[in-house]
Amino acid sequence: MTPGRLVALTAGLLSVVPAAAGCTPTVVGSATPAPASVTPDTVEDLGALLLSAVPSGLPRIPDADLQPPAGAKTVDDVAGYADDPARERAVLRDYGYRHGWERFWGSTTGPLTTVFVDQFDDAGGAAAYAEDLAANDAAVYDGVLRRDPPGLPAGCSLLTVAQADPATRLTGPAAFAWCAHGVFSVAVTAVSTSEQSATDELRAVVLAQVDRLPPA
Repeated sequence: MTPGRLVALTAGLLSVVPAAAGCTPTVVGSATPAPASVTPDTVEDLGALLLSAVPSGLPRIPDADLQPPAGAKTVDDVAGYADDPARERAVLRDYGYRHGWERFWGSTTGPLTTVFVDQFDDAGGAAAYAEDLAANDAAVYDGVLRRDPPGLPAGCSLLTVAQADPATRLTGPAAFAWCAHGVFSVAVTAVSTSEQSATDELRAVVLAQVDRLPPA
């Protein structure tokens, strides 16, 4: 898996106009639907399972305000993040990639939380994708992965970055997680004012997002 998926998206955030500030924070899980019992058949069904709010109360960035846009993703969309889209398309098909959905909260100049959920033909493809994406992104952000860290579901990898790094367009300390959950890969990023606050946000978001998915 070619690294840089998040970098490609955050590069486009420079033109984002965040939603109005001052919104009342919503606590994840306070009024969320029960976990889905049926595996999504369409990308729209998958999108309905993504979180609508994050614990930090950051305003959601409209999908259309991002470049490339967030929201529904096809194989071609994800392959387009790579330097060699044709090769990446073949790799994604080897994973059994079906479709995905991406959602963003915050802004490029301050805290930012992102959730990527991708669906595959089988659990093996989802696990391989999550593991390879974690390894490649760890190289991009020059960090050490922690496999199955405390506080996250089994099958997750965690990476934290203590300081902002202009080379990777991180605007502050950050935490990253990549998790396999049945036929789904869940990737969450939190950029905040400290490594601890980023990690706290990330853990809460991962747990809430996994809870919304069908049982593994």
